[in-house]
Amino acid sequence: MNKQRAQEIASSPVMANVTLDGVPVYIQHVDEQEETARIYPLGQPENEQQVSLGSLTEH
Repeated sequence: MNKQRAQEIASSPVMANVTLDGVPVYIQHVDEQEETARIYPLGQPENEQQVSLGSLTEH
């Protein structure tokens, strides 16, 4: 996923269909310098993690 699209999704009030390894996730924040995103699986905010933008897929 490119930085601009990830940033749009993170700032949008509309939920986008984004997955990490097939698991639906919520993007909390995008770090444009590091090209990473802080995400968590839907319904599991306690499982927050930092991942590469390249590992995220929008469906």
